[in-house]
Amino acid sequence: MQDNQDVLATALEGLRSRLQAKAGETVTVQNIPTPPALQYLSDCFQLSPLEQGILLLCVALELDPAMSHLCARLQGDATKIYPTFSLAFNVFDEPSWAAMSSEHPLRYWRLLEVLTSGSLPLMLSPLKIDDRILNFITGSNRLDHRLASLLFPLSASRKKPQLSPLSPSQQHIAQEICQILQHRQLGASLPIIQLLGSDAGAKRQIARDVVATFGRSLYGLMGELIPAANSEFAEFMRLWEREEHLLALALYIDTQEVMSGSTSGVVLRRFLSQNRGLLFLDSRVTSLPPNRDAIAITVEKPTPTEQRHAWETVLNADQGESPLILSSQFNLNFGEIEDIATVQGEETPQTQKLWNTCLQRTQPRLDNLAQRLTVKATWDHLVLPEEEVGLLQQIVQQVRLRGQVYDQWGFRDRLNRGLGTAALFAGESGTGKTMAAEVIAKELNLHLYRIDLSSVVNKYIGETEKNLRRLFDAAEEGGAILFFDEADSLFGKRSEVKDSHDRYANLEINYLLQRIEAYRGLAILATNLKDAVDQAFLRRLRFIIDFPFPSAEYRQQLWRKVFPPQLPLGTLDYAHLGRLNLTGGAIYNIAINAAFMAAEQGKALEMEHILSAVRAEYKKLGRPIYEAELQWDGVV
Repeated sequence: MQDNQDVLATALEGLRSRLQAKAGETVTVQNIPTPPALQYLSDCFQLSPLEQGILLLCVALELDPAMSHLCARLQGDATKIYPTFSLAFNVFDEPSWAAMSSEHPLRYWRLLEVLTSGSLPLMLSPLKIDDRILNFITGSNRLDHRLASLLFPLSASRKKPQLSPLSPSQQHIAQEICQILQHRQLGASLPIIQLLGSDAGAKRQIARDVVATFGRSLYGLMGELIPAANSEFAEFMRLWEREEHLLALALYIDTQEVMSGSTSGVVLRRFLSQNRGLLFLDSRVTSLPPNRDAIAITVEKPTPTEQRHAWETVLNADQGESPLILSSQFNLNFGEIEDIATVQGEETPQTQKLWNTCLQRTQPRLDNLAQRLTVKATWDHLVLPEEEVGLLQQIVQQVRLRGQVYDQWGFRDRLNRGLGTAALFAGESGTGKTMAAEVIAKELNLHLYRIDLSSVVNKYIGETEKNLRRLFDAAEEGGAILFFDEADSLFGKRSEVKDSHDRYANLEINYLLQRIEAYRGLAILATNLKDAVDQAFLRRLRFIIDFPFPSAEYRQQLWRKVFPPQLPLGTLDYAHLGRLNLTGGAIYNIAINAAFMAAEQGKALEMEHILSAVRAEYKKLGRPIYEAELQWDGVV
């Protein structure tokens, strides 16, 4: 930097002597050397000697106040204390009209500004060097302040990790990109590197590794922030391209909030069509401009085997089955695995402690997309036929043992899809579908999320798919159990295409079918209308469990289990109660209402309270009331 400043000072002295000589003073005209920073600008932007001289003249006016008087003398007007193209053509050799053109470097790259006013011709208009360029020539090379509010550096963490930031499979992707770019010159138009997949952290790290290979730094930009107005867009575009040269930068654009066809989507396409630098696109469905080459690469989380090896490395002790259990349930990258292990401290953590930390780590990403249910039900609360209970237990074992079957026994290498577990719970409302999902979640110690269809299905075309994508991407990391209630309304039979909305609705259903099948966790769909569910979807389910309307025998069991042990009970006729034609859900509601009646009267809960609550439940459901059912003779 000192060399640049010394050469710049010498160059300004030489320029002053030339101006003095032009003004008629008797001086020795000194040489005007080119400062290294100015030479770099010249190489980057293909400046002619005249254009270099014009920039140096503008620099001189900013750094040497005495220069303004020389400018005024040479232009024959005491008020013209500024440089102009006319003055530059008089001072420097080989003047050229091209230097004034907006298509030539000085104005195209906004290296200087022409302060036009009124009818003053371009030739005589004041010239002012851009602040960023002035700072660069004087030795300060920082990101232009006009971009600082939009761009952010994506620098690597200073903490030295125990694990490599990328897994071997992800490192291979970075090497593949480098090989592609090495066949292109960085000064030429480069292909857009479109990074697909759900591992945002790995995508950024891959981009960092690639740009570091080529001696560049990486900056990030949220795609929806690119200015839309023509003048602001043009300035942003030019300033960014200029920074690419001055700071040797590459750009990483996050397009997760950019909808195709939206204003921000159109502006993004415009930017991509004009930018020729090294650019990474963190993208899902972004429509790329036809005039740009693009390389689309999917970046997934480390494979389950890689995650297992990572857990083995960071735990630093014999953890038994912990690495296998954690890697088969949670889908984490190496940074997340190391962070979780670090939180546990120096002591050897137990599997349950690690498991709970993984749950806490992944929970917030889902809580704003679906309703998390607090699970309390256990196997003892379920009243179902033995066959259905056996199927529920099979689901639990398949989730629990998938690491062994898929990875240790090699099934993952043979299957491209269907590695998750999808089940349909079919039956009338109140027959225990939600409770069964709670029992499974409690047994597996996993979060259970009920999908609120009103927050997922959107009347605007394309929004539903976006919401579903966010939902599944978030669920994948923690292996959460997704519970789609009233699934027939979302997974119903695809409609005949009559208009564009039907076509997009069917596309969204197809997308949903694909994500359900590819989901590595457990997805449970509950429906009251099994026949309304699309057959194409039913074929892709691993389990279909029917929840029958409870028989009198099962209803008796439900009545015996519905009352907490702390509740004071009088004489109850469970055989009589079992004859009442009710579902488990209705029995639960009746039990609650009857308990409140007993509490109000300060008594133990008796048959009279229950039968009164039954009457109210029948009215609520719009069912006919048969008085004979609600009469009890007091004999048990």
